[in-house]
Amino acid sequence: MYGLLGEKLSHSYSPAIHKLLGGYDYALFEKSSDEIGVFLKSGEFDGLNVTIPYKKAVIPYLDALDESAEKVGSVNTVVRTGKKLTGYNTDYDGFLYLVRQSGIEFNNKKVLILGTGGASLAVNAVCKDLNAGEIIFISRSGENNYENLEKHSDTDIIINTTPVGMYPKNGVSPVKLTTFTKLSAVYDIIYNPQKTKLIFEAEKLDIPAFSGLPMLVLQAKKACELFTGKAVSDEKAKQVINKISLSMKNIVLIGMAGCGKSSVGAALSRQFGREFTDTDSEIEKREKRTPAEIIKADGEVKFRQIETEVLKDCCKLSSKIIATGGGVVTVRENYESIKQNSVVIFINRSVELLPTDNRPLSQINGKEELFRKRLPLYRSFCDFEIDGNGTVDEVAHRIREVLAL
Repeated sequence: MYGLLGEKLSHSYSPAIHKLLGGYDYALFEKSSDEIGVFLKSGEFDGLNVTIPYKKAVIPYLDALDESAEKVGSVNTVVRTGKKLTGYNTDYDGFLYLVRQSGIEFNNKKVLILGTGGASLAVNAVCKDLNAGEIIFISRSGENNYENLEKHSDTDIIINTTPVGMYPKNGVSPVKLTTFTKLSAVYDIIYNPQKTKLIFEAEKLDIPAFSGLPMLVLQAKKACELFTGKAVSDEKAKQVINKISLSMKNIVLIGMAGCGKSSVGAALSRQFGREFTDTDSEIEKREKRTPAEIIKADGEVKFRQIETEVLKDCCKLSSKIIATGGGVVTVRENYESIKQNSVVIFINRSVELLPTDNRPLSQINGKEELFRKRLPLYRSFCDFEIDGNGTVDEVAHRIREVLAL
């Protein structure tokens, strides 16, 4: 019996990752702080991963610590051998892999680690072993905090180990990167969403940025090897990263009104067993009016404001199929909402085949003119452009082919 010990685990991807890596069942053990001692001594497991807030709290209940856990000062993996419990830290292995895959040089670089929790200790150990120069921890209080970051404007590398920006509180960042003038890389160990606000800001500034999903999978790879005594190849780990990444991502459909997003989305939902959401329908539920009625009564600007808020709520979720309104690409703020955790499909249907009934913007502006203005926006938002001409099943099949589903 293997599993994950933590306080709140309902959104964990660990069971799926361990199933793919080792083929074994993996349970979630949600325990309060006063339950963990009894649980650890119960003998109800052979191996555990440990997540916040218990990476340090489990140590007094263990019989031994591996060198990795001794070095880091926290435990995220526990293995039972008879009655003996040994603690390990595989976060170290996961972050080291992430750094090596990124190709960023740490030697003599100034590193800013945001946060002082269990994960930050593993990150710090890796930075030391990579011969980083000055390593600074940033906390909410103390000598180095978020109010005096300008002291460290010469930082080379920033690593976020805090939960700031993590689901469900998407869209916020722990720092403003414009404070720093020498940045060569940003790492955010958050994996849900796969692109945080911090990652987006780095990309805008052309700073190499790396999110936490590879770290999550590679620490699980090491834990799996400790559990089973069998090696897991790096190639298999890469396959798991890709598979988990796609399974976590929403499939977001964009394109002109009437191009078939809702019908194709419903078809994909039936085929893959993913929940389907139509943002226009969500708007109607909230406002008790259709998008067309809102536009006619209050204007397009008001409608776009409502649409943006609905889009934020829909796209912060994972593993959904989401059909969007034709004009979502006209609001730049929507780009990050859509791209944070999604693969985006542009359904490009011939303009002459697009209906205009009950579509006031197509009637007012002319669908040809709307398409001309929106085409470059659709292409800047999308990951894949799909021929939208044909039946619903034909278009859905094209999407399955490009996503290799």
